[in-house]
Amino acid sequence: MTRTAQAAHPTVGRRQRLRLAVEHLLLFYGVVAAYAWFDIPGGPIPPLLLLGVAAAVYLRRRPDFDRADLTRAAALRPALPAILGVWVVMLVLAAALVALTMPHRLFELPREAPLIWLAVMVFYPLLSVYPQELIFRAFLFHRYGPVFGTGTGLVAASAAAFGFAHIIFGNVWSVLLTLAAGWLFARRYHQTRSLLATSVEHALYGILAFTVGLGDLFYHGATT
Repeated sequence: MTRTAQAAHPTVGRRQRLRLAVEHLLLFYGVVAAYAWFDIPGGPIPPLLLLGVAAAVYLRRRPDFDRADLTRAAALRPALPAILGVWVVMLVLAAALVALTMPHRLFELPREAPLIWLAVMVFYPLLSVYPQELIFRAFLFHRYGPVFGTGTGLVAASAAAFGFAHIIFGNVWSVLLTLAAGWLFARRYHQTRSLLATSVEHALYGILAFTVGLGDLFYHGATT
């Protein structure tokens, strides 16, 4: 762990904080709700990539943003034991849950479509995980820190926005599960300031879901 606290934000006035709060609501809730309501074709990956690039460009142009946060590879190794410890427990629980309630789905994707499963393992972290972490962790933390503070409030805002974004999949379980996962990822980023560490953790849980048989909760085409 290299840093454990959010870097101090420049002091902003009440009017600017209000403007940022409204912007946050419109971007992370209004735009997402509109996307879900109009059921825009083409899937979420293209707009996610576009927004991820926009977030990266914005952050790299900000003189008050530490570009090392975009990776901070040195923070990954110290964080791995905690990341893997929780993940192994969740893997066992998730596999047991699927085995008890939906045994036909247990390891469905690797059993029935191993090449697709392998492609997901390779491309999901690159095309989905890292752009999400850019948006919901690095960008949200940096831009809206003046609104939510530098501690639990900011972590909660990140988790809530991340969970709400999953309404596009049309089921409450994807929202609830990603709300919990978002808290975990936001806490990791808050502790490590490493987008690499949070991306690895995020990728592990995505791999877990698509492997044990829960992929249909997070991707429209997972069971088709």
